[in-house]
Amino acid sequence: MAAAAVAAAAEELGLLECKVCFEPYGPGGQRRPRNLPCGHVLCLGCAAALGGAGRRGLECPFCRRAWGSADTSDCLPLLQLLEAAGGQPAEAGAGAGAAGPAGGAALRLALGGWGALVNPTGVAACPRSGRLAVAHDGRKRIKVFGASGACVQQFGERGEAGNDLKYPLDVAVTLDGHVVVTDGGDRSVKAFDFDGRGTLALREGFSLPWGLDVTRENEVLVTDSEAGALYRLTADFAKGKLQKAQVIQSKLTSPRGIAVSPASGVIAVIEHLKAKGPNNSSTRMKIFSADMKLIGQMDSFGLSLIFPSKIYATAVAFDKEDHIIVTDVYNQAVLCLGKPEEFPVYKPIISHGLSYPVGLTYMANNSLVVLDGGDHSVKIYGST
Repeated sequence: MAAAAVAAAAEELGLLECKVCFEPYGPGGQRRPRNLPCGHVLCLGCAAALGGAGRRGLECPFCRRAWGSADTSDCLPLLQLLEAAGGQPAEAGAGAGAAGPAGGAALRLALGGWGALVNPTGVAACPRSGRLAVAHDGRKRIKVFGASGACVQQFGERGEAGNDLKYPLDVAVTLDGHVVVTDGGDRSVKAFDFDGRGTLALREGFSLPWGLDVTRENEVLVTDSEAGALYRLTADFAKGKLQKAQVIQSKLTSPRGIAVSPASGVIAVIEHLKAKGPNNSSTRMKIFSADMKLIGQMDSFGLSLIFPSKIYATAVAFDKEDHIIVTDVYNQAVLCLGKPEEFPVYKPIISHGLSYPVGLTYMANNSLVVLDGGDHSVKIYGST
């Protein structure tokens, strides 16, 4: 009964139909749901049509991420929902099974899944309460999970007066418990309390605000992907007053993911680099001291000379010991790149069980939180 109710709710929300042709998904044939590498879902027929006629430069129709015609995979959560809704049992695609995580981390809890979370883009932990805020493309753009894993709050519906969110790209939680979101829809930075009340909205000065993190002084750092800049925002979020906004780094190349070390104040920024030819994008990690002096950098090519395979980093975080931790979507893994003074080293933390890791954070108890855009879930790991 519970599975059928979830399936009915998913059908009511339109999750069981392709958003390109608007035909209902089915367990087989041209209507079978397929994941693109970015995590968005199309039916097999539309994916084949987009990849037809020998095309090489394929783009997701939703986020414009490049993909290859052989890069799709079965969307297992949707196939399971279709089965619960009365369809024929779905056969899992090759490689659908996931081995347990390796490299020093064990999966403790998984939250969300397709329908509960839709194409999630960012995750952050509240240092005081342990609650997790997740930005996604559902009707309520921010979903808050309690320490037990239950959803305790949702807010940020598109068009809703006072707390409208159009297209959230990342989320952070301040030391005083405010949820800060970058909104790519109207190119703004917005702050809310955990009850969902909007307290501050900055809509001027940004080209495309993207990544977020909070410093030890409770200031918010924001990457601007189009402007190639890094901003520092000082504000009284409870009173909704911006005190200062300044550019602290410019001439960056499409900066997105960002993290601030709680131990040293060191800042890590992920730049997204474009090269000629399909699927030739790469990333570069830059490490800055707390006073914004460059202390290290390495791009995907340089890392591939040191590590066993090419790395495409999408998110970054620091653990309590000041290690740089990144998600790697090419290898479906989470890696430790060492401390800033020894960057880069190579140590896999999670090498199995991830589909498309796009977000990363640490909780106050040092549990590692990974946002998996491939199966639309939040996965929480503890030490083995």
